[in-house]
Amino acid sequence: MTFLGLEAEMLARIQFAFTVSFHFIFPAFSIGTASYVAVLNAIWLWKRDPAYLKLFEYWKTIFAVTFAMGVVSGIVMSYQFGTNWSAFSDKAGPVVGPLMSYEVLTAFFLEAGFLGIALFGRKRVGDTAHMVAVAMVAIGTLISATWITSANSWMHTPAGFSIDPNGVFVPEDWWQIVFNPSFPYRMTHTVLAAFLTTAFAVGSVGAWHLLKDRENRQARIMFSMAMWMAAIVTPIQIFVGDLHGLSTLEHQPAKIAAMEGHFDTYEDGAPLILFGIPDDAAETTHYAVEVPKLGSMILKHEWDGEIKGLKEWPRDQRPPALMPFITFRVMVGIGFLMLGTGLWSLWARWKRTLYETRWLHRAALIMGPSGFVAVLAGWYTTEVGRQPWTVYGHLRTADSLSPVSAPAVGASLLTFIVVYFIVFGTGVYYLLKLMRRPPTPLEDHELHLGPIRTAGITPGPSQDHPLGGHHGH
Repeated sequence: MTFLGLEAEMLARIQFAFTVSFHFIFPAFSIGTASYVAVLNAIWLWKRDPAYLKLFEYWKTIFAVTFAMGVVSGIVMSYQFGTNWSAFSDKAGPVVGPLMSYEVLTAFFLEAGFLGIALFGRKRVGDTAHMVAVAMVAIGTLISATWITSANSWMHTPAGFSIDPNGVFVPEDWWQIVFNPSFPYRMTHTVLAAFLTTAFAVGSVGAWHLLKDRENRQARIMFSMAMWMAAIVTPIQIFVGDLHGLSTLEHQPAKIAAMEGHFDTYEDGAPLILFGIPDDAAETTHYAVEVPKLGSMILKHEWDGEIKGLKEWPRDQRPPALMPFITFRVMVGIGFLMLGTGLWSLWARWKRTLYETRWLHRAALIMGPSGFVAVLAGWYTTEVGRQPWTVYGHLRTADSLSPVSAPAVGASLLTFIVVYFIVFGTGVYYLLKLMRRPPTPLEDHELHLGPIRTAGITPGPSQDHPLGGHHGH
């Protein structure tokens, strides 16, 4: 039985991809924003410059809305492990379940415990305790990314387990499970991507307000900080991405073949295919525009390195090539656009025209959503490239599915699409509305930052009272 011509497995994959896509953009933003507001708060405490306090107040509201939408979308997504992927949960649950539970027990509790103080507690607990709370929220987001990335990485490069006679994955070595071969590269790549996503979003907001008023000091500060992040972190991210690619070539060579559009094996140096249309049925990449030998140089750092093509694997063990091929190029292309923007900002800074170069501001404004597009493109590349496996080399996607019918999955998918676009579309609209509001100078009454007494001002004892200053005769 099918739904709109699609089998239950494909519909369940589309549903998971759809819900994760909505979810992923919010943590990618909130991880970076949590660290950004922590830095703003620390600079305020150091310099006592009201402009940084105003920026903290400005961005903490945006962070709070983003964090809330990330939590809601994450909860909905997790239900699919039971509804659509119960076989995967049954077999891989002993490994993946604890990792996801650790994320709740450590990161989520840490974030939830300190979030209220970070958002509303400055005047009630004082600057030091408030800074600790803000830092704990930022650290919590990074711990959350650590556990989730570890679970996902294990599915790509499984280690530290055995499989019992029922096909259930049994943990043997938690150190190997948590710190599996791809985890260090994937974790670093993901966190840096979150920082760059936030940097270009912040830079876009700063550029928007600079285009409106180039003398707005808060806009200058956020634009400058964002461009520093772009200039410094983007080259590091490109380097980490190269290391991640070398790790993927070692552990998932079929994924690399799909990403590069290689169907044939090149024994004396593979070309770099810049553009083309991979065709799985014909086992070739049509209209390929390629640079000889450069593929081997990038992947193996030698001109004559051997690169395997997809024909080395049986058809039922190959990932589909078209989507990883396209999304990988989208991700890399955006990475180099980010690098160009960062270098342009360094040139403008050196020329002392960072706040006057209108075309740089326009470019930064256009680049605002680039981080979100890049992280989604990267996620599609790595997850589609893992097919046809959920646990690479051990558990196939077809064997991970719940016993559900295609119409049931299709109906829930359509419901998700309608509800998500209404709920999260409204949330994104509200975020954009917050960002359009210019950060204005603090009013005098907002500069009172010390703890306040909940009981107000207690008057001194009356002089006429027996316990006062006048005791009578």
